[in-house]
Amino acid sequence: MIENPSREEMGKMLKKSKRIAVVGLSDNHERTSYMVSKAMQDSGYEIIPVNPAVSEVLGVKAVKALKDIEGHVDIVNVFRRSEFLPEIAKEFAEIDADIFWAQLGVENEEAYNFLKEKGHTVIMNRCIKVEHALTK
Repeated sequence: MIENPSREEMGKMLKKSKRIAVVGLSDNHERTSYMVSKAMQDSGYEIIPVNPAVSEVLGVKAVKALKDIEGHVDIVNVFRRSEFLPEIAKEFAEIDADIFWAQLGVENEEAYNFLKEKGHTVIMNRCIKVEHALTK
């Protein structure tokens, strides 16, 4: 069963965090991933687009995979379908980021259990922009 941290805990995590790698970030302004990431960027977070299909989003050069990011990542925010989460979770575990965050409507018990067994903080089926707005 997937259990998220409390809203208060999510708020504390967001206040501590600075760098968000966004897996599946689209350069299409109409897509939720773009709108949410732009809002987070406008709130002062550094956004790192992770998408092999685009070269740049929000004025930032995109990387093909999480392992291509230089330096520490606080949150990996995932905008991919739920069935891709186990694969992304394995990549996440290799880069030692702090928080695995799957967007609203995205959850996968296999990925959740894999990451929790390794001691990672996992949030699923929650919108990072909404949680940020509610916990400012």
